[in-house]
Amino acid sequence: MYAVSDSDAYPSERDAVQRLAPQPRSIAETGLSDQLLADLLCKHLHEGGALDMSRLVERLTLPGAVLEEVLGLLRKDGRIEVLGQHNGQALRYGLTERGRNAARAALERSGYVGAAPFPVSTYRSLVKVQTIHHGRVNAERMRSSFSGVVLADDLLDQLGVALNSGRAIMLYGPAGTGKTYISARLARLFSEAIWVPYAIAVNDAVVEIYDPQIHQRLDEDEQSPSLLLSEGVDRRLLCCMRPLAVSGGELSMEQLDIRYDPFSRRYLAPLQLKASNGLFVIDDLGRQRMPPLDLFNRWIVPMEEKRDFLNFGGGQQCALPFDMVLVFSTNLNPLELADEAFLRRIGYKLRFNYLRPLEYERLWRQETERLGIAFDAHLLRYVLHDLYEAEGMPLVPCHPRDLLSMALDRQRYAQRSGPLTPDDLQWAWRNYFVQLEFLG
Repeated sequence: MYAVSDSDAYPSERDAVQRLAPQPRSIAETGLSDQLLADLLCKHLHEGGALDMSRLVERLTLPGAVLEEVLGLLRKDGRIEVLGQHNGQALRYGLTERGRNAARAALERSGYVGAAPFPVSTYRSLVKVQTIHHGRVNAERMRSSFSGVVLADDLLDQLGVALNSGRAIMLYGPAGTGKTYISARLARLFSEAIWVPYAIAVNDAVVEIYDPQIHQRLDEDEQSPSLLLSEGVDRRLLCCMRPLAVSGGELSMEQLDIRYDPFSRRYLAPLQLKASNGLFVIDDLGRQRMPPLDLFNRWIVPMEEKRDFLNFGGGQQCALPFDMVLVFSTNLNPLELADEAFLRRIGYKLRFNYLRPLEYERLWRQETERLGIAFDAHLLRYVLHDLYEAEGMPLVPCHPRDLLSMALDRQRYAQRSGPLTPDDLQWAWRNYFVQLEFLG
């Protein structure tokens, strides 16, 4: 893998992927059937009208030589015709009546109209080549990635060892102790790029993988199609940062398997497939609509065998590599979610605790600096002693940000400027926490 900031490492990664997935020069080298490519090209012409070669290359992300071969098959079959030049431009291709009927029939079978899919057999090899479990996380890298984050050194080291293990991780502890924030920040440890297909072909089914909400594209200029490019990485692959997929209480079991949309007639990849070679964080564990045991049972085979079995319906299954850092995060007691036998399968269970006073002070200082207000030691002492200690409230990492922001809200409302006062913080405190004094 290569670090985005390390230009010297980029060629070696590109060379490794190019050996596995070079630009195809013929239909046979795409790993796809003649019928799949012919149907896909017809669907593009049905959607886009008359198209020249450059537009077809752009739409299907295949070299001109491959598309010439497909066009030859379609012309021989009477499904397309050459429409000639338009305004002095390149030759254009359009569907005949036979071709329009064939395109409509193809759309009835599959509504996918996009880049040519990548063959699943090669995709399995690609995932293994780009594994996230490369064991490069060390103490120096952890401290660099989490510089400025208030986190106990022993917890930071536990997290680093867990990431190198290749096993699933559970973060647990009280609400507001930073589990979600730390989970999302783990992506900084893997500042590397990988190659992600637009879609993969599993027999006759096209499963869409690329998701702009999960995959951050890189090297946009290098990914633009070119008719003259005969070498390089297969253009059906996009250069992206390692993905980070985060799902919380909205997660359903349906999102963890291949989903077929009967209206669009398209197959959509499950979240864990989109997160391949990256991180998948399941937040708010125990708050999902399904019982926690059902969710845990879904991961037993992938965690132990490092492969996932996805269902297409009708008894059809497809096994794919399960390569990701799987993180569970919960505010609940793990023993209330699963028994010890299953928790042992997860491997690493890291408890997030409340802060100590010095850690709270570090966070308070960071927040005052971020908000552009002067640090006042007397004001902090008031908050710690007159509010937290007086009411027996634990020191929670999210409190400095929230209390200071609410105090500033009050100051702006009152059209005041200058330093915050104890009265401002006491007002924020009373509005932030639920008050348990009830009238009799």
